This record gives sequence, C-alpha cells and structure tokens, in this order.
Amino acid sequence: MIDLYTSTTPNGWKISITLEELGMDYTVHHIRLDEGDQRTEEYLKINPNGRIPTIVDRDNDDFAVFESGAIMMYLADKGGALLPKEAKRRSLVIQWLMFQMAGIGPMMGQANVFYRYAPEKIPYAIARYQREVLRLFGVLDKHLADKEYLAGDYSIADIANWTWVRGYEWSGVSLDGLDNLQRWHDLIKDRPAVLRGMEVPPRIEMQDREKETIEGARKFLV
Repeated sequence: MIDLYTSTTPNGWKISITLEELGMDYTVHHIRLDEGDQRTEEYLKINPNGRIPTIVDRDNDDFAVFESGAIMMYLADKGGALLPKEAKRRSLVIQWLMFQMAGIGPMMGQANVFYRYAPEKIPYAIARYQREVLRLFGVLDKHLADKEYLAGDYSIADIANWTWVRGYEWSGVSLDGLDNLQRWHDLIKDRPAVLRGMEVPPRIEMQDREKETIEGARKFLV
C-alpha cells in the first residue's frame, strides 16, 4: 500500500496518474498548500523540502520518497511498467522525464508566477518566461513529428510532461501551430487512468481548486 501526500498541482497529478496507470492501491492525504500543511513538523519528517508530492511505501518498511521524478521512477520500477529495464530505452524515458523537470516544469512555473500570482505585473518577466515555454513546446512538437509518444511506448515521461503541458492556458500561452504536440496532448488526456488520476485529491469545485493553487503559490513567494 502506498500513502500519497499530494495536492492539486501538475507535480501531484504526475504521481496519482502513475499510480492509476500501474493499478496500485494507495491512500490519498490531501496537503492543503494554502493552509500550510506542507510545513508541519510531521510532514517535514517524510519530505524535508516541504513540498508535494511525497509517497510512503508501507510495504517497504515505510520507505518515504520525495521529488516527483524520483517517485515516478520508484513506482515504475516497483510496478514493472512505464519505465523500460533495457539500458537505452530506459535512458530515453529518463531523458524526457528530466526535460520536464529541468525545463518544462520550472519555466511554466515561472510563467505562472509572473502571469498569474505575482501582485505586481512585470511585462518583461512575463514575456521572457512565456517565450521560453513556447521554445520548449517547440522542442516537444518537433520531437513528436514522427513519434506517437516521447520515448517509444507510453511512459512516465509522457505523464510528467503532459501534466504540465495541459496547463498551457494557465501560463498564458497557446498550442496553436504546434500540431504534433496538440495531437499528443489529446491522445493522452482521455486515457481512463489519466482521467482518474486528475481527480486526486478528490474533486473540489474549480473555483476552490484555483483559489487553493493561487493562495498556495503566493505563500511560496514570501
């Protein structure tokens, strides 16, 4: 049994979707970022960085794993799917997973901060991060020109990138003209496990979800 500590963010959805795709049993603990749950002494014992998501593997001596990419790799190895064992194929998946973690995630995160959360709008910062998001989207689009998925078969690399790309409007950008990326996005969005994973934590009203996201993000900025 896996305990999942998560919230309504792309990094959180990366893990709930992975768990659903692997068919693993898990218990959800909703970390309310706007209420500071991630900073409690109890939570910091399992995630010293005070961020989400985190898992605790109750079947492996209560082993805790934090950082979303590390969690995805741990779960894929545990479940025997979504991450190949053969060295070259495995490396391809990890490369595109790292592309999300080092590029798509941070750049969209900064675009979100300056476009949505910051109390003062700074046009230069907004334009700078939106341009970089679109550059990275272009990398994905070109790579997907002759590929169904990022690294051959559907993998944790697709899940990780998709949970962020799907929020393009939140970053103030568009998928217009990125036909390969749009096709890939649409291919993944209706997968049953993806639909289930996107409802974790359990559905709350969209207005409340956006409020939690915005308030949580603003507290990180102080």
